[in-house]
Amino acid sequence: MFEYISAVKTVAELMCCSAITAPKGKGVNLIYTKIFEKEEKDKVADLMEKIGKEKNIPFFIRDAKNVRDSLFVVFIGTEVKPRKVPFCGFCGFENCEKSAKAGAYCAYAVGDLGIAIGSAVKVASMHNIDNRVLFSFGKTAIIGGFIPSIVKLGYGIPLNVSGKNIYFDRKM
Repeated sequence: MFEYISAVKTVAELMCCSAITAPKGKGVNLIYTKIFEKEEKDKVADLMEKIGKEKNIPFFIRDAKNVRDSLFVVFIGTEVKPRKVPFCGFCGFENCEKSAKAGAYCAYAVGDLGIAIGSAVKVASMHNIDNRVLFSFGKTAIIGGFIPSIVKLGYGIPLNVSGKNIYFDRKM
């Protein structure tokens, strides 16, 4: 039987490259990537399940099973530092100083994260690797301290190869 692990790991690495090289507002890269595998991946899944049970969030529990059944999870996140774009206000505040004082997230950082994730999943799709973007993994990796504390927003993208995509037609 052909071993898929090295091929999927290569795609995970390419996804991280794609996220980092995706276009950024003002050319400032605040994107952070990490590939979770084996025990560390399963520790995040354990915490996802715990959160799901404690907070009565069934999709965290369902997603934890998907994470355990995956070969890797690519985490893509971002810092949320203001870019100091004049006359912006997309964060809901008049300027970056007021936004920073209020603890708001820079709209450029949020937009850049979306573009980076889109670029990464495009790579997975081009290589026919099953994937799905999971808020639950990203939130758990952040609050669980699995990534640097400067990263405030992020998502996980589990990766797998099978005859049936495990990330769709899922039951709660």
